[in-house]
Amino acid sequence: MQHKKLELTLGPILFFWSKEMMLDFYQQMMQLPLDRIYLGETVCSRRQEFKLADWIDLAHDLSSGGKKIILSSQVLMESESDLRRLRKLVEQEEFTIEANDLGAVNMLHAKGLPFIAGQSLNIYNEQTLALMQSLGAISWVASVELAAEKLALIIAEMPDMACEVMSWGKLPLAYSSRCFTARHYNLKKDSCEFKCLQHVEGLKLYTREHESFLTINGIQTMSAACCCLLAHYAQMCQLGVAAMRLSPQQQHMAEIVQIYRQVIDGKLAAADAVAILQGLTSDKLVDGYWLGKEGIKCNEEVSCAGS
Repeated sequence: MQHKKLELTLGPILFFWSKEMMLDFYQQMMQLPLDRIYLGETVCSRRQEFKLADWIDLAHDLSSGGKKIILSSQVLMESESDLRRLRKLVEQEEFTIEANDLGAVNMLHAKGLPFIAGQSLNIYNEQTLALMQSLGAISWVASVELAAEKLALIIAEMPDMACEVMSWGKLPLAYSSRCFTARHYNLKKDSCEFKCLQHVEGLKLYTREHESFLTINGIQTMSAACCCLLAHYAQMCQLGVAAMRLSPQQQHMAEIVQIYRQVIDGKLAAADAVAILQGLTSDKLVDGYWLGKEGIKCNEEVSCAGS
């Protein structure tokens, strides 16, 4: 039985990059074989290198180049200014929105607008997914902790809701009202001096044995290791997953996109591709959550070499 090819998507940038860096990055991404690109600041409201108008202008530029664009909302709403930005985002109706907060879900539902249910909505069962569908969700991004076995049950129960799975990048694990990067520099959150700009792929957190464990990214806690699910591409096809999401990183992103595309197009074996990918990151590659284990674990198909 031949399965439908998965789409290849690029999630929003989770780190704080300069405006020039972001413009250069998306200029490069425009030329790559991506089916969908997500744009927007999802982590911290103080990261304003791009204003909402800038994101919309960029969305127009990329869509004119043939890319399907989704605008992603912020995950954690903490102030009236956050809500104002969210209202403006919802008011534009040209681009579909990825809702990453229940406030966004409520606003979009009130306007009768379809949306994509983001992974931070914590959809862990078919009942929650059905609720999101009733509120206007047309597809969803699976929570990173969902194992393949559980995901298969949800997809089987709701096959009309296209599922997107994060398949590359540091795993977003938790959000807090406290900024851990500012705390690292002994600064207050509201006067953080934008220290995240100095850490384009986050700030590593090590155990006492000096093993990398987590990544600090402002108010977001991420894995230190890099999730890589490309070895499970065939299984994703069998389960009915609709799309594989790649999370942006500053180095080697073009090569990573091309490698995933080659596997999807049947031009490169998944095992060979994973071996190449290990050389494009200094972090170890993991797939534990997919296997129903601790996220930091990896199976024999994924090399655990690296720092």
